[in-house]
Amino acid sequence: MTMRQERTPVRLHRRLGHTDLSGVGNIRSDLREFLRHRGRPEETEIAELLLSELVTNALIHTRNGAVVTVTSAPARLRVEVRDFVAGQEPAPYVPNADDGTHGRGLLLVQSLADSWGVTTQALGKVVWFELHGRRP
Repeated sequence: MTMRQERTPVRLHRRLGHTDLSGVGNIRSDLREFLRHRGRPEETEIAELLLSELVTNALIHTRNGAVVTVTSAPARLRVEVRDFVAGQEPAPYVPNADDGTHGRGLLLVQSLADSWGVTTQALGKVVWFELHGRRP
């Protein structure tokens, strides 16, 4: 393998339909397989959890599905989930005790990702996070 091939980012790209909540498990499995040779199991687990949160939010709160793009480079993993609904900016909030399990997804992203954000598009937005490669 040449030096150029080792440095070229690798991408995973999937589209999920708006009624495809089973797609959350499928995209987690795709991500796990995609990252299998990356050699960082704890990073894969965190990436799966955060991806699940973002995809679930996109599928539940929009009616146009989502597009997932994962880019893996030697020192960085970037996951993007794009929806197609204008004017809905996600914001983490502190849920009250009566919220059960709802409302904690973006707090997890904020807590576990090395960086994250929202990029507005002409139609919709991209919610993204990054995990930086850590050497043991």
